[in-house]
Amino acid sequence: MKNSFLIRVHLEQIERNTLSPYAAFSDASKGRERPDKPCPIRPIFQHDRDRIVHSKAFRRLKDKTQVFLSPEGGHYRNRLTHTLEVSQIARTIARSLGLNEQLAEAIAMGHDLGHTPFGHSGERALARLLPGGFRHEDQSLRVVELLARQGRGLNLSFEVRDGIVKHSKGKGKLLKKEGLPATLEGQAVRLSDIIAYVNHDIDDAISGGFIKERDIPCVGCLGKKTSERINRLVIDVIQTSMDALTAGDVRILLSDRMAAAVEETRDFLYKRVYDAPEIRREFEKAESIVKALFEYFRADYSRLSRYYGPLVATEPERNIADFIASLTDSYAIALYRTLFIPERLPYPEFRHDDEN
Repeated sequence: MKNSFLIRVHLEQIERNTLSPYAAFSDASKGRERPDKPCPIRPIFQHDRDRIVHSKAFRRLKDKTQVFLSPEGGHYRNRLTHTLEVSQIARTIARSLGLNEQLAEAIAMGHDLGHTPFGHSGERALARLLPGGFRHEDQSLRVVELLARQGRGLNLSFEVRDGIVKHSKGKGKLLKKEGLPATLEGQAVRLSDIIAYVNHDIDDAISGGFIKERDIPCVGCLGKKTSERINRLVIDVIQTSMDALTAGDVRILLSDRMAAAVEETRDFLYKRVYDAPEIRREFEKAESIVKALFEYFRADYSRLSRYYGPLVATEPERNIADFIASLTDSYAIALYRTLFIPERLPYPEFRHDDEN
């Protein structure tokens, strides 16, 4: 065991010898909320990554909507494949800038753990139903701090938790100075998230017949193909961030030109894809499922313990939201069907025109 601890110390020393002075070093982590014996062979951020990947919340991402609800065919993204694409992009940026790749990967793997079934439609429904609102990034933090492992949480490091809760940008400008993650690795994930979803949502929208390649804006700046767009954006982030760091601006950045192109492309996706009538109709169905489930358990709170536990909050609505947010698409639909759709009973055969 004594020699095992030397492995972790050796890996931490490699970080000190090879990473940028702007990197987050494992041996300088602000630590966990609760005392926890260090792993003998894994630095803290690597250990956090492993805890996330082995969690049930991570496995459930494979059956949670990204954009398209229950699409036919296996090539459309889901919340898990989105997470893996974000991780890949963030790791590339981190490695190129001499940042802590394991921290970037851990944040990326955990950033959407709190996402609802049915993507942002489920999130909108819970935001209206839960007093105080609902945000998936806050729920992701809640998962790793409170809900995972039967209410014990994953007890992750400060740096990973900070990156998870601050990963979302909303619809506003990309290049903000407010609300940024405390580490450059967290900032890299923040930009990687939008680079991933803007590009893979274009790809899925073309596959679904909602748009054509000729409709895509900013192709002169970003490129025509998914791989070309991602490559240009990642290179731009790396070059722009290097220049900023050299000038004393300690941030992960896109150039103004590329940021404007991404914002224009994102707005295009909202108009042509996310708010398309065909998709909105399916989202409205999904929202009605979430609302029906929420109101079912709120009407008789004692029902919840049959399906979910432990209940970590004192407010019933908070526990109901935790349960619904944890559901996969398939489970939410199956539960709705069980609770609200009558089953066919084995009635004896009869003829409607029989006479007495």
